[in-house]
Amino acid sequence: MSNRTLRFETWLAGIWAGIIVGVGAVSAPSLFAVLDRPLAGAGAGRIFATEAVVSLVIAIVLFVAERGRVRDRIEAGETLSVMSGPLLIILGALFLTVFGHYAITPMIQAAKAGQPTKLSFGALHGISVVLFWIKGLLVLTLAWRLGALHDSAAASPAQA
Repeated sequence: MSNRTLRFETWLAGIWAGIIVGVGAVSAPSLFAVLDRPLAGAGAGRIFATEAVVSLVIAIVLFVAERGRVRDRIEAGETLSVMSGPLLIILGALFLTVFGHYAITPMIQAAKAGQPTKLSFGALHGISVVLFWIKGLLVLTLAWRLGALHDSAAASPAQA
């Protein structure tokens, strides 16, 4: 069970990383290359909102799977922390998703509408971009680490 869970987690983390890179490095820049700025911004905003919901779902699925995988290993007699490295990475990416979508995005929308905000639209947008790419690096790291765990589990099936 644990090896299949690890394989599933690795696959899902890779898909998640691909979504983030596809949205941040392909979709959003492409919109700004071919559309007027206001329309491109609206389209990119919608794409990032969809990505945030997808990220929330994937993070929750990965969280549940990782907790179950670690619990199974502990019940099998291994001495492990219940807070595994992959679990901490998942929680970090989940936090950045929630913070970016539910805290930063509303402030960006308010600044764009001309409402008073503590930071300018440009500053908020910059913070949002940095948080998005930190999340991307976390998810890429997660996929890499889970892949390495999968490789080591395949090399020694008794520990899987």
